[in-house]
Amino acid sequence: MQYLTKIVCALACIAPAAPVMAEETNGTLKKIAETGVIALGFREAEPPFSYRTPEGDVIGFSMDLCYHVVEAVRQHLKLDKLATDYVAATSATRFVLVKSGKIDVECAATTNNAERRKMVGFSYPHFTTATQYMTRRQDGILSLEGLAGRSVAAASGTVNIDQLNAINRANQLNIGVIPTKTNSEAFDLVSDGRASAFVWDGILLAAMIAQAPDPSMFALSQEALSPIEPYGLLVRHGDEEFRTLVNSALKEVFTNGEIETIYNKWFMSPIPPNGMNLNLPMSPALKAAFANPTDYVE
Repeated sequence: MQYLTKIVCALACIAPAAPVMAEETNGTLKKIAETGVIALGFREAEPPFSYRTPEGDVIGFSMDLCYHVVEAVRQHLKLDKLATDYVAATSATRFVLVKSGKIDVECAATTNNAERRKMVGFSYPHFTTATQYMTRRQDGILSLEGLAGRSVAAASGTVNIDQLNAINRANQLNIGVIPTKTNSEAFDLVSDGRASAFVWDGILLAAMIAQAPDPSMFALSQEALSPIEPYGLLVRHGDEEFRTLVNSALKEVFTNGEIETIYNKWFMSPIPPNGMNLNLPMSPALKAAFANPTDYVE
């Protein structure tokens, strides 16, 4: 018995010598530690948040924030280097890609709401906007009621199409809702006169109009179809260890003044590839959110 006790004691003393990294990390961090790769989700065409240039570079406001997250993860895991895998996502595929582990952080413009938090986790907010719609000026549509009986486009998998359907039912507008695979497709439907309006986030509509060959052709609605809601970086649901690290990295950027430089780079300056400048100063509400980062839970 004494001999067995000594063996048990010896094994217990040896146990802590197992790889510390495997014990200290779980979920996403464990996967990254084992592979030496972090997978960042991006959008092909969602400036100024996340997009690919003609040269193939993946850039944007959300991407810059994610690069700070990547460095925080590298330091936390004490890795000499951390490779980045870029995974293209769409409005329809982003949640599946995050849930399946093919994307570790989605770096784009994804609205945080209660329904989505049942599927994925969100970082601290990094932008706020509301749902609006764009039309052709020549059509003279000045209000939501002016869309009654018309065709309106919105991308599948967005909160915008859900909000449009709800408003359509509630107000009995008899709008013909056209779901599209991409936001570019929805914009083209309006541009060609095949749809009367395109419903999307106001900031993203403004960016798309600014990139059009003739921006003066289009009008952005003054009225909103939703309250102001925040964007967040997507991570896997329930992985609080990783989400806490993401939030810690963002909080450092938000509160040390660096966010102003990053924001001005993407919203107050010409950006690639064609020099588009949104000239959009940081709102007081967004400044307050950066000064005191907290989870959005409404």
